[in-house]
Amino acid sequence: MSHTLRLHDFLPISHANGPGNRTVVWLQGCSLGCPGCFNQDTHSVDGGDVVAVDDLFTRITSLSDSIEGVTISGGEPLQQFIPIVALLHRIKKETSLSVLVFSGFTWNEIQKMEIAHRNRHAENLLNSPLPYIDILIAGRYDPTKRVAHDLYGSANQTVHFLTDRYTLADLACLPETEVVISLDGDVIVSGIDPIEF
Repeated sequence: MSHTLRLHDFLPISHANGPGNRTVVWLQGCSLGCPGCFNQDTHSVDGGDVVAVDDLFTRITSLSDSIEGVTISGGEPLQQFIPIVALLHRIKKETSLSVLVFSGFTWNEIQKMEIAHRNRHAENLLNSPLPYIDILIAGRYDPTKRVAHDLYGSANQTVHFLTDRYTLADLACLPETEVVISLDGDVIVSGIDPIEF
């Protein structure tokens, strides 16, 4: 079965979205509506571009000699549950790249989501993203608890190291903001404390 994802943006190499050089994939669509969200352009489920998981995987792996891993953000990645699990499965099974995922859902909500998905789709072997993630940053952004360091946007968010590949020390000293200007003149601003124009 061919899966598709709704993609908001793609940054081939970033230094501010996790340990080492990383490709960043921003998915389109989020219904959580966190006040103060920096990525409000990612909220509409009708925006972005529809891309095949296979094509996105190929695009990521074409960069594998230049990157340590992939960061998935949004939008809300887990609101495209089946296709994002399919992508993460391929990344972890077919490459040595690490995976970091930002989700506005809490750890408990993600666990409940997995149980509900398994109950509805017992025949689907790809029913959990967690085995394919090295670092998960979970929880809604709360501007009243803003911290903006170590990849936390706000103090209520939690970090989960799901493999032994990284520790909290690997998240320290990352640039808080990154501005990239593409050859086409597009400006991508990212990081945990991005500047606003």
